[in-house]
Amino acid sequence: MRLLIPICLAIIICSCNASNKAGTKLNSLNGSWIPVKQEMGGIPLPTTAFEKQTLVIIDSSYVFTAESIDKGVIRYNSNKMDIYGKEGVNIGKHFTAIYKLENDQLTICYNLKGDSYPEAFDSKLNPLVFLSVYKKAQSR
Repeated sequence: MRLLIPICLAIIICSCNASNKAGTKLNSLNGSWIPVKQEMGGIPLPTTAFEKQTLVIIDSSYVFTAESIDKGVIRYNSNKMDIYGKEGVNIGKHFTAIYKLENDQLTICYNLKGDSYPEAFDSKLNPLVFLSVYKKAQSR
C-alpha cells in the first residue's frame, strides 16, 4: 500500500508534464501564417495564387482567408491534423493532414479527400494532396 501511493503520484505527475508539453507544442502553432509555397498534385502553384492568403491558428480553431473566409476546428494527434470546416465554402467537410514546424516554417500536407493521412510531405502523383509551406507573419 505504501508503494502504491508514490507510484500513483508519479503517474499523475508524468501525465501532467505530458499534457503540458503537448499544449506548448500546439501553442507554437498559434498565430498568423502566410504561405510561401504551395503545390497540388506535384505542381507548384504560382505566387499570385496565394499571395493574399492567411491562416490564423488559435489553439484548436482556425480561420483561413483566401477568396473567402473559412473557419473551423483542428484536432491534433502527434504530427497529424483533422480539420473540420464549420463556416465558409468548406462547411461540413473533413480534411486530414500531417504537419511539421521547422525553422519557423509550418508545413502542412492536406489530403483533400479526408479518407487517410498523407504519408509524406509530397503531393506528387496525387491530385487530391495539397502541400503548403507557411511562414509566421510579423507582429505589427
